[in-house]
Amino acid sequence: MYILDIQANTLVESEIVKATLKDMPLKKDGWNFNWKTTIKKKDTETYVLRLKSNPSSTQGVLHLRKMSGMLFMDLVEIAPHNIGQKYKRYDYIAGCLIAFACRESFRMESNYKGFLSFESKTELIKFYVEKYYAKLIAGQNMYIEPSNGKRLIDEYLNRKNK
Repeated sequence: MYILDIQANTLVESEIVKATLKDMPLKKDGWNFNWKTTIKKKDTETYVLRLKSNPSSTQGVLHLRKMSGMLFMDLVEIAPHNIGQKYKRYDYIAGCLIAFACRESFRMESNYKGFLSFESKTELIKFYVEKYYAKLIAGQNMYIEPSNGKRLIDEYLNRKNK
């Protein structure tokens, strides 16, 4: 899997791994969520996206929860230095994390296999629809259906470094 180094305009090899407590970024470093608390929640899984060349370089974090045969993306956050068009260092991080969550949803044995559900902030609903092919259920509840999940997996996780 590759993310884009915007400054060098090159693809950089990265990986998504199950997170440990020591991997969790801190709010004092500009992150929005208290990941040290989040990772401790029962019946959930937390993952980090990091550079393969530098395993301590967390570029994004994903928190998933399985409930009633469905996979929920409770939280997804990219590193503060990857936000905003002007000073962003790496791109494709959110896409890789969301595609990873979609891939995890295909591993479930239920009627909802391949579906990824989540709740969006109001101001991001249009963005999720346009960029990640999500559909709005009601209110701020959204989902990505299997065909669009496969599309994201191909686009973000199966990208080749040419």
